[in-house]
Parts: sequence; C-alpha cells; structure tokens
Amino acid sequence: MQTMFKLTLAFAAPLAFVAPALAQTLPPPVVVIVDMDRVIGESAAGKQAAGELKTRNDANQSRLAQLRTQFGSEGETLQKTAPGQGAAPAVVTAFQTKVREYQTRQQKAESDLQQRDREFQQSRQFVIKQINDAAQPILTTVMRERGATIVLAEGATLQHSAAIDVTSDVMARLDKSLPRVSTTAPAGK
Repeated sequence: MQTMFKLTLAFAAPLAFVAPALAQTLPPPVVVIVDMDRVIGESAAGKQAAGELKTRNDANQSRLAQLRTQFGSEGETLQKTAPGQGAAPAVVTAFQTKVREYQTRQQKAESDLQQRDREFQQSRQFVIKQINDAAQPILTTVMRERGATIVLAEGATLQHSAAIDVTSDVMARLDKSLPRVSTTAPAGK
C-alpha cells in the first residue's frame, strides 16, 4: 500500500509542475467584434431582401385589412338580418346556413393569412441564413488577417473598443461576394 502511494506521488509530482507550465504557454486571446445585426440589415444583400420582404409584408397587411373590412360588414349584415323568435323554421334554417358559410369562409381566410405569415417568416429566416452562411468564411479570413483567436457578436459585449470592430470590413467583403439573396425559402422548410 505504501509502495503504491509512493509510486502515485512519484508520477503525480512532476505533473503538478507541468500543468501550470502548459497553461502559461498559451498566448493571450485576440478578440474581434462583429455586429451581425448590422451586417444583415445594412449589407447589399440584406437591403435587397428587406425591400422584397417589405413588399410581401405590405401585401399581407393589405389582404388582412381587406378581409377585416369584408368580414366585418358581412357580420354586421348577418346580425341585422337575424330572424326573430317567431320566424318560420325555413327562414331560421336558411339563416343558420348563411352563418355557417360565413364562418367557414372566415376560417379559410384566417388559415390563408396564417400560411402567408409562416411563409413570410420562413423567407425571412432563409435570408438571414444565407447571409450568415456567406459571412462565415469572411469572418475566418478577417480573423486570420488580424491574428484573432475569437470573434464575438457585438451584442455579447457590454463595451469594446472601435479598433476591434470588424463589421464594416466584413460587410464590404460580403457585398462583393453576396450582392443578392433569394427571398423564397425552399419548399419543406
């Protein structure tokens, strides 16, 4: 038992001196900062996509307003034409049929609007993905050129020096390599 303890100490003792020596040999980190929100919003591809997505969103909002007006006035008409308590059963049945048709069309329109919104959100995410994917090799190149070991998102910092912000450099290179993106998400996404 004592021999085993001595052997363990014999092997562990040199490691106690090696571990701090290894930790001391690591170079200090060199950090660069990139504001990806700015890259996405202000790059050529981001601006192009934002214009196309705004047009699509405006059309969705216009359709929503149109449907609200249409269904609002139809609903009011139905309320005004509701048969009274003493109405004939045929009149009540006809009115109930109109109400069901109204509700069915309203649900279909709501479903259509939800589908349009899902497609819009998928397109928006697809735009962001394309820009992020294209920015990754650019970030790697900028890191190598600046001797950086870490890239941090601007939003992850409380304060930083403007000298380590590479956003403008990344954006300029991205504009050359990716001037446009698709705003139509692939099917099944």
